[in-house]
Amino acid sequence: MYKDASTRKPITVTTLAKMKRDGEKFAVLTAYDASFAALLETAGVEVILVGDSLGMVIQGQRTTVPVTLEDMIYHTRLVARGCQTALVMADMPFASYPTVEQAVYSAARLMQEGGAQMVKLEGGGWLADTVRQLSRNGIPVCAHLGLLPQSIHKLGGYKVQGREEAAARQMIDEALALQDAGADVALVECIPAELAARLTEALAIPLIGIGAGPHCDAQVLVSYDMLGITQGHRPRFSKNFLTGCDSLQTAVETYVRTVKTGEFPSPEHCIA
Repeated sequence: MYKDASTRKPITVTTLAKMKRDGEKFAVLTAYDASFAALLETAGVEVILVGDSLGMVIQGQRTTVPVTLEDMIYHTRLVARGCQTALVMADMPFASYPTVEQAVYSAARLMQEGGAQMVKLEGGGWLADTVRQLSRNGIPVCAHLGLLPQSIHKLGGYKVQGREEAAARQMIDEALALQDAGADVALVECIPAELAARLTEALAIPLIGIGAGPHCDAQVLVSYDMLGITQGHRPRFSKNFLTGCDSLQTAVETYVRTVKTGEFPSPEHCIA
């Protein structure tokens, strides 16, 4: 179904920008080691996220908060070794970017020591100066808005964000501010599908969604969730793609195909 990874051109921020302009959706999944990264890439995943979700699915933590910068560098390095063409994006973990200076330091380590090609950080318009300085230092940035797992104790739980019009308008304004500051990609989590559609239209940069409906330019899931191997509760916006498939590779290929055709997420995986 897909070309051998060695014959495909590497995915870059320029590639993603062009896909946005052309109306071509792309697929994102998490990986935490070289073997999974190679499998996802071979199945056609364009962006591999080394998520701080590793705290829960790898380390057995209750939240992402305990994940350290050293953890992220280690797992990013493993994933980068397994990739030839997919773009490797790494989460900046909790408290690794409280100041602009610390953010540049943390992001530089993720790139130099971990091999990341883009970093993702959680927050709104208050991060504009940080994003601006990262961009000036040649560091590609993904801005994460909506539900912010690193702020779960402040939010009081995993709650849908942006339901009220005032909150929705604020999220759009903050996304535009981060885009203007130099963010290359944005990601929204657990927001109403209608708000995600507005954001996709408003932004010139690609918008990745998780629990945000079908109108985003790309979709991301935690790979352990979409393969049905996460222990305990699986998010309602996820789907077990391994059901009915004879291999992990076929399951991931099915995910990629349905993201690109717009079949996933379906209404049952969306937030009204």
